[in-house]
Amino acid sequence: MDLRISEVFYSLQGEARSVGRPTAFIRLTGCPQRCVWCDTEYAFHGGEKRSLESVLAEVRAFSAAYVTVTGGEPLAQPNALLLMGLLCDEGFSVSLETGGAMDIAEVDPRVSIVMDLKAPGSGERHNNRLENIPLLAAKDQVKFVLADRRDYDWARMQMDQYQLADRVGDVLFSPVFGQLEPGQLADWILQDRLPVRFQLQLHKLLWQDSRGR
Repeated sequence: MDLRISEVFYSLQGEARSVGRPTAFIRLTGCPQRCVWCDTEYAFHGGEKRSLESVLAEVRAFSAAYVTVTGGEPLAQPNALLLMGLLCDEGFSVSLETGGAMDIAEVDPRVSIVMDLKAPGSGERHNNRLENIPLLAAKDQVKFVLADRRDYDWARMQMDQYQLADRVGDVLFSPVFGQLEPGQLADWILQDRLPVRFQLQLHKLLWQDSRGR
């Protein structure tokens, strides 16, 4: 069993519920979406074909409790499902970062899913797979990356329509880096008393756009 891998690295988790925790990252190659603000375009193509066992061995060497499977879009490669199951079997706390366009029904129930809902400013709103929403649970998280006020208002409507704050453990609001002023987004959240987790991309604050971080 093989996967096409862009990189495997050890860093601090930059986003979501486990932000700041030392984490092993497995970045898979390939993505069906083309968000206009994407910061990992290098993962669209290329990568290295590797066996599942070689990836697991590299992750073990980091001695990290947390593992994040990311991309690109991990679910674009069917063997990513097997990889996540094997990681869970070994006792890792596993999270999946998925763009929301692929079916999550077969993801191991032990995995914490961090699923995007793409706002209008991404250019990919039409690819949101809304059938995934009923499959989410308290262990999971929904992420909105927001470019402007229009995106913010759209995200609020999705929260209300799908009762996301009651469905998942965390709803994450993040500004597009370098486009939406973080303080502005924070003010909107506080003014509207939204039950969300505001987040900045910690890894970008620490290391800008360095790969392997």
